[in-house]
Amino acid sequence: MTDQGYTAAKSDLAQYEGDTVWTEHEPFIDRIPRWVAMTGLFVMIVGIWYVVTAVEIVSNIILPTPMETWEDIVFVGRNMASGGYMLEAFITTTKTVLVAFGLAMAIGFSLGVLVGETKFGERAVMPYLVAIDTMPKVAFAPLFIAWLGFGIASKVALATFIATFPIVVSTAAGLYAASENERMLFKSIGASRMQTLVRLKLPTGLPYFFTGLKIASVGVMAGAITGEFLGGGQGVGALIRVSASQLDTPRVFSLIIYLSFLGLALFLTVVWVQKTFVFWNKSDAPGGMA
Repeated sequence: MTDQGYTAAKSDLAQYEGDTVWTEHEPFIDRIPRWVAMTGLFVMIVGIWYVVTAVEIVSNIILPTPMETWEDIVFVGRNMASGGYMLEAFITTTKTVLVAFGLAMAIGFSLGVLVGETKFGERAVMPYLVAIDTMPKVAFAPLFIAWLGFGIASKVALATFIATFPIVVSTAAGLYAASENERMLFKSIGASRMQTLVRLKLPTGLPYFFTGLKIASVGVMAGAITGEFLGGGQGVGALIRVSASQLDTPRVFSLIIYLSFLGLALFLTVVWVQKTFVFWNKSDAPGGMA
């Protein structure tokens, strides 16, 4: 082929590639940086909140103004900083959440391995777990209070009860994540069932396990506050109940905001641990905050 023929063929090929290569057009909203999007959304929500309260679409007794809420947030923060009763309540709630989350993680992982590794767990245990999970868990709060009293134990039990099932399901699903070829490879080299579990199935299923932990970190907060709200005690949930009974809605809003900080801290801790120990899994799926 002559130089001219080669150049012409190369030009035709480049034109052909340019006509056939497809690139996805990224929408403008997806190109906005995260901090800009979050700030803009926050400003929009506060603006709508301000307008609703300013024109009294909703009574200020029910929905406080943003300024009233901010003033109460500052008051609660100062009370905690000075070691007041709100700090004691927040510490009590934090203890409840952490203990319940640890128990849920241990129980959920154990049951997940039982369900995912044995036919007995899959056929006999899992149906009961599903049946229990379909029940309204808040309805068990009076029972836990009657069995364990008004102390922290009943709140821990309810929060653990709510947070355990997502960990069970995600752990069992993770054990099934290893492919058939990988399992056959371990079997062909003479690996025992325990070796296959420890060296193949558990490492492969870690991303699933941490997904369950993220869901549980949200559920354990709901369980702890519900237990305090219904069963009294010294936690933040009890303070919310008292403030709501007095129609002190700014205090209710400020306490809820501080609780959201606790829940977010727990969730981000799980995300950090996942990124540290499951560094090979680089998922950009929504909800992972990775």
